[in-house]
Amino acid sequence: MRLKKNPKIDVGRNSTIYFLIGLNIMLLFAWKAIEYKTYDKGLVEEEIVDIEQELEEDIPIININTPPPPPPPPPVVLAAPEEIIVVDDKVDVVETLIESSETSQEEYVEERVVDVVKAEDVEVVEEIEEETEVPFAIVESVPVFPGCTGTKEQLKKCFNDKVLEHIKKTFKYPSNAQDLGIQGRVYVMFIVDANGNVVNIKTRGPDKSLEKEANRIISELPKMTPGRQRDRAVSVPYSIPIMFKLQD
Repeated sequence: MRLKKNPKIDVGRNSTIYFLIGLNIMLLFAWKAIEYKTYDKGLVEEEIVDIEQELEEDIPIININTPPPPPPPPPVVLAAPEEIIVVDDKVDVVETLIESSETSQEEYVEERVVDVVKAEDVEVVEEIEEETEVPFAIVESVPVFPGCTGTKEQLKKCFNDKVLEHIKKTFKYPSNAQDLGIQGRVYVMFIVDANGNVVNIKTRGPDKSLEKEANRIISELPKMTPGRQRDRAVSVPYSIPIMFKLQD
């Protein structure tokens, strides 16, 4: 007797379908394995953002008792005049005739007589020479102190030495400045004018008493031979400091 196979229990009849299903499942696992990612735990930082809601405080409204504004001034009412005077607008205009200033050939011109002035009647006005100041450093001939001789440079040095010698001889320390301990430098400026006199003395120092003493010293300078510029006597300004110092 020959055995027959039952097609329902045939194991290999759906093998192709099972193979494809298995192949797809394996491809899915392979794809997942390739796409799988891992991270180093040490490089991962977790940060938590803590946001606190800011509370807005209600600022109380304080009513300040301010005085009310002053009332507006009352309107100015112009009082009507008691009596209304009616003025006539009609004014008589007087026409002014403007005469022509043009002349004609027939008009006679009077001859003018010019008085002849003689030379003897003309007053001669004397020329007043202006006083010129030339600085001590550039004047051609410096003022000469009495007793000084020599060249220009020697006269300059002699002038300076004589002025210093005069200051040492006539110097007197003011008593009130000594009592108060006042000391300092007084700058003195004066002018030897065209006549050789010492004029226009100016002083500037730390105290009035020292300035007064410096003025007195310079005012006692003798009369000198004036400086000259271009063969003309000129005024020459000169300045010198005077030191007032108390001895310890």
